[in-house]
Amino acid sequence: MAELTRTVNGSAVPAPGTYALDVAHSSVTFVARHLMVAKVRGSFHAFEGTITVAEDPTESSVSATVDVSSVDTRDEQRDGHLRSPDFFDAEKFPSMTFATSRVLPAGGADWKVEGDLTIHGVTRPVVLDVEFNGATGDPYGGTRIGFSATTEIDREEFGMTFNMALETGGVMVSKVVRIEIEAEAILQA
Repeated sequence: MAELTRTVNGSAVPAPGTYALDVAHSSVTFVARHLMVAKVRGSFHAFEGTITVAEDPTESSVSATVDVSSVDTRDEQRDGHLRSPDFFDAEKFPSMTFATSRVLPAGGADWKVEGDLTIHGVTRPVVLDVEFNGATGDPYGGTRIGFSATTEIDREEFGMTFNMALETGGVMVSKVVRIEIEAEAILQA
């Protein structure tokens, strides 16, 4: 069996190849403040992506697409509002995408993955803080890799400016949204 991981310049990395996201074992979630006092979490259930690990890990790439209409915050009314033109405008902009522009080692199993995030028809550069969680063989003869990634965005920079001022100060929904990704991907033959 081929080696599943390797060490390059002191950093653990998966074996080179193209890996497809295993949606059943991955998640794309977000956290935003509500009324300035609570954190509300949501997730997207429909997404796909590819991780291409290059021989030189800094030449690796990631591309992902998320169906914004699959948003789920455990509140049907809020989910409908998030799909509306006030936020994602899912009818006009059905997906958000990410494409890598650069990969940089950050020490050990940590990486900085820079790329272009497109939401609501607006593209902005973001930096994902990525941790390589390891590689393993699965019971079916496949090879799987795992990553965790986070970033924070200002939703208003993506044209999602809806908000309401509170009588006590502050706003209903935070501008800053934290994105959290847990990715398991399968090596493609």
